[in-house]
Amino acid sequence: MTEDIEEIRRQKIAELRNQTETGDTAASTPTSPSEPIHVNGDAELSETVAEYDLVLADFYADWCGPCQMLEPIVETIAAETAATVAKIDIDANQPLAAQYGVRGVPTLVLFADGQPAERLVGMQDEAELRSVIETHS
Repeated sequence: MTEDIEEIRRQKIAELRNQTETGDTAASTPTSPSEPIHVNGDAELSETVAEYDLVLADFYADWCGPCQMLEPIVETIAAETAATVAKIDIDANQPLAAQYGVRGVPTLVLFADGQPAERLVGMQDEAELRSVIETHS
C-alpha cells in the first residue's frame, strides 16, 4: 500500500515537472483514477479528499454481502465518472468509520470540494450513484 502511494507521488511529481518545463499549467486538477483506491486511516482519506474534487468514500466490510454486490458498481463509477472512489475497510479502520458515523455497511460518503456532501447507506444502484455524483460535478 505504501509502495503504491509512493509510486503515485513519483508520477505526480514527474507530471508537475513536465508541466513546468513545457509551460502547460492548465492541467491543475488531477484526473480521477480509473480504479478504486484503498485508503487506510484518516491521513490517507484526508490526502485523497484534498487531491481530488469529488471523492466517493465506500465504507465496506469483506464479510458484507451487499458490499460485495456494490463492488462492481463502484468500480464502474470509478472508471466512468469524474469521482475518485476511496474504499475503506471498516474492520481495519474502525476509528475512521466511527468518525464518519458509519453504523451499517455499505455506507457511501461523497466529498465535494473537500467536504462531505452526500451520505448513502445500504445497497445503491449505479443510476443513483451517477445522479448524486452529477449533482456535485
